[in-house]
Amino acid sequence: MLTKKQHELICFINDRLNETGVSPSFEEMKEALDLKSKSGVHRLISALEERQFLRRLPNRARALEVLKMPERADSKRPAAAQAKPSNFRPAPEPANDVIEIPLHGRIAAGVPIEAFEGSSMLPVPAALLGSGEHYALEVAGDSMVEAGILDGDYALIRRTDVARDGEIVVALIEDSEATLKYFRREGAMVRLDPANRSYDPQRYAPQQVRIQGRLAGLLRRYD
Repeated sequence: MLTKKQHELICFINDRLNETGVSPSFEEMKEALDLKSKSGVHRLISALEERQFLRRLPNRARALEVLKMPERADSKRPAAAQAKPSNFRPAPEPANDVIEIPLHGRIAAGVPIEAFEGSSMLPVPAALLGSGEHYALEVAGDSMVEAGILDGDYALIRRTDVARDGEIVVALIEDSEATLKYFRREGAMVRLDPANRSYDPQRYAPQQVRIQGRLAGLLRRYD
């Protein structure tokens, strides 16, 4: 059984899909449900996904598919939204679609700092992201400058708990601090390499390090 807000959201999404063929934006969903933040929309969508009422289409921004509707939901919606006309064709999605992903604060590209300070949302061009679940971290420090990662950049991270040698990863050290580094195995140890000759590699026992994701892209703002 859905909560009132979950029911309102899936009806709103379904009606919009029937009317235009395009999912509403997170801002539109936030306003329609009178929510204080877009993070509330994300939680509702995740809950609807878990209950198999809704699914996100991979590799497409603002792409949601309604798998089923709650009982008696059709009777509460306007008659115009009951069914698609036989000649209905979805409107093409714009090429400049934007996806909002969680922004989990700042991450050190030098000395490790406390992991995931706070959380908000960051709009990202869909073309920068591939498949999978992503989040963003603001880079603090200069130890990855030779890899083109600068202080103040936004690192776009694909969630994963495994990494191959040579990949740039978010490494959580002793479950308390996170850093952005090249991942390498060195015998029985894990080595986290900077991309700046001024910094030394960091070596840890495997049990001290957990992979939280790998670098999928960068977003840079110019003031």
